[in-house]
Amino acid sequence: MVSRLALFCVLSSLAMAGCASKPPSGSDAARTAYVPVAGQQSLLGRDKAGNPDGNPAFAAFRNAPGRKSFGSLAGRTLTVSSISEIRLADKEVILTFDDGPIPGKTDQVLATLRQYGVKATFLMVGQMASNYPAIARRVVAQGHSIGGHTYNHANLANAGYTRALTDIANGNAAVSRVTGTPVGFFRFPYLADTGALRQAAADRGLVILDVDIDSKDYFKLSPETLAANTMARVRAKRRGIILMHDIHGRTAAMLPTLLAQLKAGGYKVVALQYRRSRMPQLLVDAENASSKPRRM
Repeated sequence: MVSRLALFCVLSSLAMAGCASKPPSGSDAARTAYVPVAGQQSLLGRDKAGNPDGNPAFAAFRNAPGRKSFGSLAGRTLTVSSISEIRLADKEVILTFDDGPIPGKTDQVLATLRQYGVKATFLMVGQMASNYPAIARRVVAQGHSIGGHTYNHANLANAGYTRALTDIANGNAAVSRVTGTPVGFFRFPYLADTGALRQAAADRGLVILDVDIDSKDYFKLSPETLAANTMARVRAKRRGIILMHDIHGRTAAMLPTLLAQLKAGGYKVVALQYRRSRMPQLLVDAENASSKPRRM
C-alpha cells in the first residue's frame, strides 16, 4: 500500500518545481508522477441542504455574518472550440487552476469562487482526478469548466512524440471518466511543449490554454504577497489568462483577496466553456487503447 507520506513527497516536489517553469532536461521534476493513496477518502461531509461540500470550516466561511455577494465580478461567458477564439477585452481575465483536485484546498477554492459568483477552468491531472473523483465531479457540478493536464504531470517536451500524445490522451480519458464530461481544454505541464505537440493537440480538437499572468504560487510566499504580486501583474497586462494551482493552501488563502481587488479595479472574470466541434481524437485513441484485449 502506498503511504500518504509518498503522496506528500510527490506534491512537495511538484510545488518546488513550479508548473509554469520548464525543469532541466532529465530532472526529477520532469519525471514526477502522482502516487495514488489507497483508501483515501474525501475530507468533506454534507451541509444542511445536502450539498456535498459541507465541511464545517467552509460552511462557516460561506455563512459568516455580513458576507456579501460579489456577482458583479462575473463577466461574459466565452464558448470556444479553438485557441484563436479566446479574445479578451481590456480588464477581462480568465481564472485557471492546475494540478488538482485535492481534498481541502480545491474545496476551499470552490467555496471562494461560489462566494464571488465567478467561474474558473480547472486543468486536472488524470491520476489526481482518479484519486479524488468526488471533488472532480463537484468542480463540474458547480459550473466550472475542466481540462486535462496529462495523466501524471510529465514534462512532455522531453517525453517523445508518441509517448507524449499517449500521456495527454490517458490524462484526458481519466478526467472524462470520472466527471462524465468531455475534456476539451488542455495545458502542458511546466508549459513545456513543442510545435509538433501543439499542432497534434489542436488537430484532435483540444483548446490549449497558455498563460498570460503567472501567479507564481508555487513559491512559498505569504497569501498577502501572492495576492499583491498577482494583482500587480494583472494591472501591467490588463487582461489575460491567470495561472494558479489548487493544490496549495496559500493559493486558496489568497484567492478572496485577489478577487476582491479585481472587483475593486473594475475587472471582469470571463468564464470559459468548450464547444466540441468533433470528438477529440486523443480521447478516442485512449478509449480504443483501453478496450483492446491484452496479450498474455
